[in-house]
Amino acid sequence: RMKADLPEMPIARKNRFVTEHGLPEYDADVLTAERDLAHFYEETAKVSGNFKGASNWIMTELLRELNNNNLEIKDSPISPKSLGQLIAMIDKGTISGKIAKAVFIDMWKTKKTPEEIIKEKGLVQISDPGAVEKIVDEVLAANAQQVEDHKTGKKKNLFGFFVGAVMKASKGQANPELVNQILQKKLNG
Repeated sequence: RMKADLPEMPIARKNRFVTEHGLPEYDADVLTAERDLAHFYEETAKVSGNFKGASNWIMTELLRELNNNNLEIKDSPISPKSLGQLIAMIDKGTISGKIAKAVFIDMWKTKKTPEEIIKEKGLVQISDPGAVEKIVDEVLAANAQQVEDHKTGKKKNLFGFFVGAVMKASKGQANPELVNQILQKKLNG
């Protein structure tokens, strides 16, 4: 009975992260080095529904900021719940990974939730095909010479120029996958 009441040992937790969560051994080693860090990871993964995403964000973004500020995981201004919500928003396509990194920094500085920051700054990713197509059409109309050069093959690698122009016109909010699909159709279709 006493054994059942004991907390999970680090090696057992590490093995569970590898087998049940599908994490590489290295990630599991880092995440189980401290009990508080392992708990933070599990809470984040539970909220996000994404084991690897939670691991990646904690090991790169969160640990970097904690180290830069000489803080322990228990002192993190970002809660596991907020980080999990941010990861879920990326997975749902609400925001892009690039936007998420900017939101993360704001979360760190302000302790606000990702929803609050995204709403305040109007950062929702544009995933409506009609809205993206309208932006693409405007960019193509404004760059008629480049469209002609692309179609005649006069200048190579103009596709990247168009992607960049659409992303700039949408303030980085257009869904990049959708931008590529629509540009492919309009320029090469």
